[in-house]
Amino acid sequence: MGVWEIVLGSVIILLAVVIVIVIMLQEGHQQGMGAIMGGSSDTFYSKNKSRSLDAFLARWTRIIAIVFFLVVIALNAIPFFMNK
Repeated sequence: MGVWEIVLGSVIILLAVVIVIVIMLQEGHQQGMGAIMGGSSDTFYSKNKSRSLDAFLARWTRIIAIVFFLVVIALNAIPFFMNK
């Protein structure tokens, strides 16, 4: 096992923990529950959803998932190209 494999393996473990934490911090999306209980869907939160903490966490979830995917590909490509 080379140095790059150890480093990328550690990065994968770190990214996996971070993505789990970021996902757990997000609120559940229960569309329609407010209408059942008599709430209005035209609230301040619904109008400013793009600037909320939930939107921030959703954006970082996508970014971390893409980085995780690229690191996994790199970790699997290193042994393939090092043997040639």
